[in-house]
Amino acid sequence: MSTPGAAEAPLFEVRDLHVSTTDDVEILRGVDLVVRPGEIHALMGPNGSGKSTLASVLLGSPEYVVTSGSVRFRGDEITDWSADVRGRAGIFLAFQYPMEIAGVSVINFLRQALSARKGLDLSVLELRLSIMDWMDRLGMDPSFADRHVNEGFSGGEKKRNEILQMAILEPEMAILDETDSGLDIDALQVVADGVTEVRRDRPELGVLAITHYQRLLHRLRPDVVHILVDGRIVERGGPDLAGRLEAEGYDAFRPAESTVGT
Repeated sequence: MSTPGAAEAPLFEVRDLHVSTTDDVEILRGVDLVVRPGEIHALMGPNGSGKSTLASVLLGSPEYVVTSGSVRFRGDEITDWSADVRGRAGIFLAFQYPMEIAGVSVINFLRQALSARKGLDLSVLELRLSIMDWMDRLGMDPSFADRHVNEGFSGGEKKRNEILQMAILEPEMAILDETDSGLDIDALQVVADGVTEVRRDRPELGVLAITHYQRLLHRLRPDVVHILVDGRIVERGGPDLAGRLEAEGYDAFRPAESTVGT
């Protein structure tokens, strides 16, 4: 039982996470991370630091092996949960390269996803009204509701579509895996504005943005910034840490005995 003034219980926890490839090459070497309801966290690191591996593990990918440690969501141990089970539980996964789904319209995709997530079987009309409202709020062309998922979408349109999914599915935790990769400044603003808009309705939403770049952080304004180097979080702090990183580079945070990670 919580006591007055006690810290809010964690929403999402990564504890002493060690991860290897299937041929036993260690990549993550004891990662710790705690996200509480309503917090935005950014995890940054250079190429080869283990960011992509961490994202894959958090997304439930089977291509890596968790050798020790745990991942918990709302107190439940989810380390062995598949990606679809994590999604149904309330974790939203935004991929670096969203897939095209031929023959499936955005509205039908969302109807199926909402049914899997919440057990709701909304009529097409009910869902369309909700989607139209959110498309208006996100500055999306309403015709996108009837287009096939991500087919012919620009980078910015794909990101708007992901934010739309996040708005409709109402997750409790969102993991954005290098969602800023390859985007121009306008598309970056789309991502940041979209997350902000969703959080207006759901201020308790927790967000973990995994990124290589500082430019997204200028717009998202995270509560906590983590720096991952060679498979370990070597520094964490407030938003000013991203500014220090921009000025000094990743080498300033690399332990003297550190070797280049996988």
